[in-house]
Amino acid sequence: MLDSNSSTNHTNSPLIEAHNLSHSFENLLYKDINLNINAKESIAILGVSGSGKSTLINNLSTLLPPLEGKVNLNGVSDIYSLSDDKLIGMRKNEIGIIFQSHYLFRGFSAYENLQVASILTNQNIDMDLLQDFGISHILKQQIGEISGGQQQRLSIARVLTKKPKIIFADEPTGNLDIDTTNKVMKIIFDYIDKNSACMVIATHNIELAQMCNKIFYLKDCTLKEYSKKISS
Repeated sequence: MLDSNSSTNHTNSPLIEAHNLSHSFENLLYKDINLNINAKESIAILGVSGSGKSTLINNLSTLLPPLEGKVNLNGVSDIYSLSDDKLIGMRKNEIGIIFQSHYLFRGFSAYENLQVASILTNQNIDMDLLQDFGISHILKQQIGEISGGQQQRLSIARVLTKKPKIIFADEPTGNLDIDTTNKVMKIIFDYIDKNSACMVIATHNIELAQMCNKIFYLKDCTLKEYSKKISS
């Protein structure tokens, strides 16, 4: 069984709180976004390319301060007011980020990539998890020797090895077929439930979004929650 890190949040407050977030680059992406995400909850953010989904994920996940607004994570208020060391510590110990690109170390074997997460967070590698992901047989292979789908599953397993309290995912199953996507997402949702964690997914995939507890759409610089399932 996967156990989460000891939590910073000693109250029943949301694991993620976003207050009046705004961001722009050349153009305004979104303004005055408010969002609360509780333990055992998963949300999906849909939107066209360039709407700001990935930027919003970055704002929420310690990677990019919003131009305006405040982010609270796991009971820590206004994370971007923290020192760099404390922010990096939060990112290392409490947050898991599944990138669209795998960011695996190509000079390492699959197992050595997992060891990096294990050593940094002082967590054991869960061999049962790797078997569930269908990658236990490729651990001795170099990254360049395994398929794109295997790399994607390995990168997700590396994130779960950290035992994060909050998971952010940007198109987490883009290289996987439907059956494998369903199996991988079930493992992630089981982890969230067992560890009272939460997850935010940015995706174009409506079927993937519908697996989550809530669906939001980022459009016209605002984030709107859908009360009904979206037809594909």
